[in-house]
Amino acid sequence: MGTGQELYKKAKELIPGGTMLLSKRPEMFLPEHWPSYFSKSKGCYVWDLDGNKYLDMYIMGIGTNSLGYGNDKVDNAVKQVIDKGNMSTFSCPEEVQLAERLIELHPWGEMVRFARSGGEANAIAIRIARAASGKDKVAICGYHGWHDWYLSANLANEEGLDGHLLPGLDPAGVPRHLSGSVVPFHYNDLPELEKIIAQHPDLGVVKMEVSRNMGPAEGYLEGVRALCDKHNLVLIFDECTSGFRETFGGLHKKYGVEPDMCMFGKALGNGYAVTGVLGKRSVMQAAQKTFISSTFWTERIGSAAALATLDEMERLNSWDFITTQGRLITDRWNEIGSSLNLKIKTAGLSALTSFSIDSPNWLKYKTFITQEMLKQGLLAGHCVYVCTEHTDDKIEEYFNKVTPLFEKISRFEKGLENVDASLDGPVCHGGFKRLN
Repeated sequence: MGTGQELYKKAKELIPGGTMLLSKRPEMFLPEHWPSYFSKSKGCYVWDLDGNKYLDMYIMGIGTNSLGYGNDKVDNAVKQVIDKGNMSTFSCPEEVQLAERLIELHPWGEMVRFARSGGEANAIAIRIARAASGKDKVAICGYHGWHDWYLSANLANEEGLDGHLLPGLDPAGVPRHLSGSVVPFHYNDLPELEKIIAQHPDLGVVKMEVSRNMGPAEGYLEGVRALCDKHNLVLIFDECTSGFRETFGGLHKKYGVEPDMCMFGKALGNGYAVTGVLGKRSVMQAAQKTFISSTFWTERIGSAAALATLDEMERLNSWDFITTQGRLITDRWNEIGSSLNLKIKTAGLSALTSFSIDSPNWLKYKTFITQEMLKQGLLAGHCVYVCTEHTDDKIEEYFNKVTPLFEKISRFEKGLENVDASLDGPVCHGGFKRLN
C-alpha cells in the first residue's frame, strides 16, 4: 500500500467521506490502490506522495485546468498578488476589471457577482432569480451542486436527480418542507418543460446546463427561451462546467441563445478558486433586496488568476485547441470500438469527452483500465478532460497504452478471459455511496 492510500485510511477517520469532493474519492477510481494525494503538478503531469510521476489523461483537476497545471502566466499573476497582499480592509480592483471582462465577452450581461465555488455560484443565482421573479419554484435540468435548494428535488422522488449526473444522492438533512420546490425536467424534451410550466403557476425560474452529454436538438434552446419569455420566467444557464470549452465564454454563444443569468466556474481561474454570476441588470439588481455576502468572496487571488487565465486563453485560442484534441480522442475511441466490435458510446463536450461500454461489466472494465494504465504511469479512466498541454504526442502515448486494454476487454466480452481474475482490488463506485 502506497503512502497515499495509507494517508487516505487516516483521512476517512478524520474527514467524513474521506475528501471534500465526491469526485476525488479514491473509490470512484481504483479502490485500495489509487495514489489519492499529490505532491506537485505541472503541465499535464502529477506526482504522488511517493514521487511517482503520472501523465494525466483523465479529469485534470475535475476540469479546472484547461491551460494545464501550473500555467506560468497565471501562477505569476498569483505570486504578484501574494507579494502585494491578498486581503485588506479595502476591496480589490481586480474584481471590477473581471466584471468588465465578462460583460465584454457577453454583451447581453450587465452585472456580475463573484464567489469561489460552483455550488456557491448556483446558490447565489437561485437566490437572485427567486428574488427577481417573486416566485419560489424552480425547474431544473442538469447538475447544479450540493445545496439544499437543489437536493430538495430528491425529497419528492428519491431518484429525481438520477439522470442529472450523479445517481443515489440522498437528501438527508434537507428540510422536508422544501419538497416540491424544485422540479426536474429532461434535456431536449420541450413538451415536458411546457407541461411543467402549465402545472406550476408558482414557477419563477428555469435553470439548466446548455449541454453536458449531448448537444441541443434543433430549436430546443430557442424553444426554452421562448417559453421563459412567454411566461415571464428567469432563464439561467449553468456554465460552471461548459464555459470556455468550445467558445471564448459561455457555450450559449455557440447557439446564439442568451439567458437572463449564467454562471462560470471550473476553467475560469485555471485551478484557482473563482466563479462568476453574470446577468441582466433587471434581474441582478434583485440581489440588493436580499442578503448575499461572504468574506472570502472578496479575496484577490481568484480575480487576478481569472484575468490572467482569460488573457492566456485568448492568446492561445485554447477553446479551439482543446475542442480539436477532444474530437481526435473521441474519434479514436469510436474507431477502436468498431475494430474490436465493442459497444462503445461516447458523450460530452469534445473538450470533456467520455466513453462507456454497453456491458453489464462496464464498471469492472473501467476499473481495469484505470488499474492497468496506472501501472504504466498514466491516470486514465472513462473520460479525458482536455487541456492545452494534451499535445499530439501525449495523445499518442495514451492510445499506445490503452489500445491493448481495449483488446483485452474484447476478450472479456467474448468470454475468452475473466475480468474478475484481472482485477487487483474492488470495483470502482458508479455513484454516491456512503463510506463506512
